[in-house]
Order: sequence, then structure tokens, then C-alpha cells
Amino acid sequence: MLTLIFSPPGCFYVGVADKPFVVLGAGGGTGGAIVRLLSERGRPVRAVARRRLDVPEGAEAWEADVSSVEGARAACAGAAVIFHCVQPPYTRWPEEFPALERSITAAAQEAGAKLVMADNLYAYGPAPSPLVEDLPQRASGRKGRLRVQMAEALLEAHAAGRLEVAIGRASDLYGPGARNSVAGERVFDTALAGRTVALPARLDQPRSWSYVDDVGRGLITLADRPEASGGIWHLPTAEPLTGQAFLELVFAACGGPVKARALPAVLVRAVAPFSPMARELRETLYQFQAPFVLDWSKFDRAFGPVVPTPHAEAVDRTVAWFREQRARSAA
Repeated sequence: MLTLIFSPPGCFYVGVADKPFVVLGAGGGTGGAIVRLLSERGRPVRAVARRRLDVPEGAEAWEADVSSVEGARAACAGAAVIFHCVQPPYTRWPEEFPALERSITAAAQEAGAKLVMADNLYAYGPAPSPLVEDLPQRASGRKGRLRVQMAEALLEAHAAGRLEVAIGRASDLYGPGARNSVAGERVFDTALAGRTVALPARLDQPRSWSYVDDVGRGLITLADRPEASGGIWHLPTAEPLTGQAFLELVFAACGGPVKARALPAVLVRAVAPFSPMARELRETLYQFQAPFVLDWSKFDRAFGPVVPTPHAEAVDRTVAWFREQRARSAA
């Protein structure tokens, strides 16, 4: 039975009422936000991760390794929309992402589902801010080139009529469940522990910080709106903040003074031979040395007006979540 499934403000998806919205990578910040937001709207949700998750009432928890064709096919069977929010460990992207993409793409094609991909800004490489969707994709590092190739392959499949695709791009993520980003547990958990927070960034440069609920809402809009298909969209985020201003919000929410320091690019390069993570960060150091601001006006013109979550409110929620995780670990 065909039905119109409404989601505020005025969005809709035309689909089969009992077909699930499948969230791959539901254990991460973006995927977890999508599961929660869809559940709040009464959508049928299948939350897929490598381990079985605690999910909201009415959602279905599904344990699968979607890097295999069989795992992805089983997880995505019967889907109306597939949200692709899964990624390999940061240091293993070139080795593991291609097979992961092939299995997910094949599963989406077999299911006849729309594929909505959560992407980042690596594809543009060093570029002047503000970053807009029609910038040349000139990434020179291996992770950036991989992101270019992945996006191009999906859009080519869409243009050829093999798969319906929409791609949403966000900046540095933070929020409940977002542990592994630059603004994840290295900031929030470290601050709550009273230790010095170190960012591989100049703290005086403005940048965009993307809150997971805003990213989740943006990706759901791309799923709901047929006119989003076949395009790349920058997702809504609150106003840019310098690293110093962002950390001050974090420290205020933690309830006490916390020290912070910037890790100079030269130091990150110096320790790279001894640290796998530092080696990977070398490619994207340009993002942290100059303004790095996301322009999402195209999204707002098409689907707005949109009001992102104020950073102060989002930081408060994030600190509360990390504080709760620490309490659970201590219990």
C-alpha cells in the first residue's frame, strides 16, 4: 500500500507503509541520531550495527557486518530508504572503504531503496571558505581522493538509473554518540576528566561544528524530498565558532575551568612516524590552520527555513551524554 508519510516541517516520503528505514552505522553519532529522530516520528526503523544496540521502543535492532555482500543484503532487505552512516576505522579507510561501498551499493540496488549517504568535506581539499557544493573536488590526499571516488560512483549510478542517491555533507561532528571525531571524546570526555584538551588546530580560526541532531534531521530531509535525489547537499549547522569559543562552551557546560592547548601542525607532523592517527591527520591539517566554514544556503533555499540547534544548547546535551557514559562505566 502506498502512503504519504509526513515529517515536519512539511516534508514527505512516498513509500510502502511497512517498509523500514534502514540505518547503517546506527551505533555512531549520526546514525544514532537518525534512529532516534525517525522513531520519534513514528517511522519503522531498522538500526544496523556490528553489535546489537539498545534502540528506542518500536525500532528494530539488527546486528550485521555490512562490509560483506551477504551481511549488507540481509540488513537492507525490504528497505524503503537506506541511511549510509557507517565507516571503517579512520586509519583503515583506503583498505576497507571500497569493499564496504560496493556491498552497500549492491544491497541498496537489490532492495530498490533510496540511498542517503552521510559524507564529510574532505573531497574539496584545501579551498577558501565558505565551502559551497559546486567547488571543484581537488583533494590530493588518499582519504580525500577516496571520498571523491565514492561520491562520483554513487552519482553515476543515480544518473544511470541504477540507484536513487542523495549525499549530505557535514563538518566536524559533535553530539551524543559522536566519540571518534575531532570534537568527540578527545574534547568532551577529556574535559569532564579535568585534563588538558588538545586540538590539532589553531584556536583563533572560525570553523563549522556540526551537531549530530542537525545532521540527522538534514539527512532525513534528503530522504523525504524527491528533489534532493541526485545531488550533494551541505547540511545545516549553527554559526561558525573559533576553537577557543567552542571550547569555552564545553568548559562552561562541564562546570569548571579546563585547560586547552593547540597542537601545532609541525608537532603533528613530527610525531606522525610514531603515531598512526597523527599520520592520517597530516592530510587534513589544512582544515585547522585557516577559516573552515560550511555554506548550507542551498539546503535552506530548497527545504527551509531551517533553524539549527544553538551551539550552547547542543554542547550542554553533549556534555550530559558524555557525563552519563562516564557514570555508567564507573558503576
